[in-house]
Amino acid sequence: MTAAIDVVVPVHGNWAVTRACLHALAMQTAPHRVFVVDDASPDDTRLRLASEFPGATVIAFDVNRGFAAACNAGIAAGEAEVVVLLNNDVEADPRLLEELSDALARHPAAGSAVPLLTRPDGRVDAYGLCVDPTMAGFVRFAGATVEEATSARGHRLLGPYGAVAAFRRSALYEVGPLDEGIFMYGEELDLALRLSSEGWGTVAVPSARGVHLGGATSVRGSATQRRRAGFGRGYLLRAYGVLRGRYALRALLTEAIVCAGDLVLSRDAASTIGRWQGWRAGALAQRRRRAVPAVDRTIGFVQSLALRIGDRKA
Repeated sequence: MTAAIDVVVPVHGNWAVTRACLHALAMQTAPHRVFVVDDASPDDTRLRLASEFPGATVIAFDVNRGFAAACNAGIAAGEAEVVVLLNNDVEADPRLLEELSDALARHPAAGSAVPLLTRPDGRVDAYGLCVDPTMAGFVRFAGATVEEATSARGHRLLGPYGAVAAFRRSALYEVGPLDEGIFMYGEELDLALRLSSEGWGTVAVPSARGVHLGGATSVRGSATQRRRAGFGRGYLLRAYGVLRGRYALRALLTEAIVCAGDLVLSRDAASTIGRWQGWRAGALAQRRRRAVPAVDRTIGFVQSLALRIGDRKA
């Protein structure tokens, strides 16, 4: 029998996308409860939620607190053993929740379950995350065909990509919630690393599908997006003590190349500034365990650079 499921949907405006997401959830085959966390939407999302989706539990922030804080509020409001974090720009296939929940039931040692997300054009958007020895995370099989993603072994699976991530609540209680020190980008990687360091496994569920509309956007983001992504990277470099370990030189060289490339292509220092800000903020983060079983040490220096520019061979 499928377990009860809590679905947490953080939103910040963009009502048309949120409506499509919630309509898809209403078609799910598994019983579930929806928690929509309105992270200070600049539009009338809150009013529309009350009128069009009265069955959803709405948690409203008066100020924009970020993705991690929104997800944590939704998780704390529920009680089901299976928790699914769902971006509002994902349209879930009807059996997505059921497949993820059943997979966790079949694999008691798994703290998370990973769906196969596609883009609107049918190509793979993400099939989970992998991580190299410098704690840099990469989306697996981005841009590949579904057949390639499901037939190839790929790099070692660390955990779910943030657009759709299923977790066992007891595992979340053991390792702690998403780190709210990261406003956006990198928090799901950190959670996957902490789950692995505490001995929790993960399970890939190719039959759990959804379309991630965000995967159709340009690879190069705004200065704000790149600064926030850089912040998350700097924060985790410090939290995991990467620059005090054997891969310090590799990490420094990689980050220098990435920042230089971003400076040339984007003509601003957003990525570099974000890393510096994240590094400083990381001084206040709780120290992480550096022994993470799911780290893929086969990802070398050159391949990690290729993965950063979107090479789908992951």
